[in-house]
Amino acid sequence: MSKDHSVTLEEAKKLAAYHAADQMFKTESNLSTIGIGSGSTVIYAVERIADHVKSNKLWNIKFVPTSFQAKQLIVDHNLPLTELEIDYNLDCTIDGADEVDADKFCIKGGGGCLTQEKIVASCSKRLMIVCDYTKVSHHLGEKWIKGIPIEVIPLAWVPIKNRIEKNFGGQAILRMAMKKAGPVVTDNGNFILDWKFDPTVARNWHETNTALTMIPGVVESGLFLDMASDVYFCSENGEVREL
Repeated sequence: MSKDHSVTLEEAKKLAAYHAADQMFKTESNLSTIGIGSGSTVIYAVERIADHVKSNKLWNIKFVPTSFQAKQLIVDHNLPLTELEIDYNLDCTIDGADEVDADKFCIKGGGGCLTQEKIVASCSKRLMIVCDYTKVSHHLGEKWIKGIPIEVIPLAWVPIKNRIEKNFGGQAILRMAMKKAGPVVTDNGNFILDWKFDPTVARNWHETNTALTMIPGVVESGLFLDMASDVYFCSENGEVREL
């Protein structure tokens, strides 16, 4: 694609996802189990993965979903479905991100699937992140201003909110559903707090993540630190790059 040609966000997502899927099959030999993440970019990744599986008759490869949406993508493309109870050592997981910084630290969970995404990623030898140019930043919070998603037990959301705001500053806002009355409920039956922090404040994200997840009632944070092995993003001119 010409470097002076501007692509839309949807085109950028598709180009990055297709490239990452191609790289997966190019660099990984004897793939047996792949984790499928959640989000709009992953839709294109699964589309491309299905092309590889069908054209090369790779029906021995099984797929682990991270969410209801991911499960439906696998089923809709007639790909072999499995689960962590059966296959818990994954060769690779492909997923999106809400933001990725220069250290490959990610914020995930904008779609509400952070806990299951992190579990599946932690069981994978390789985590491939795909995104468009709007998701890549120098430091966390530079572009993703909706806050770090934190999955919490419903009983504890108020004390957790107060603890986060007291200890870390900013605001921890209960995520509300768009087309139903009440809060968003995750696939695990929990609530999500979106912690909006000051991105100009320097933080040790490992210490922050540990402190957040140690609060009683916190299930998991949307901070994915030292987990992404590969990050592929498409620039505005349509060029796919690796972070």
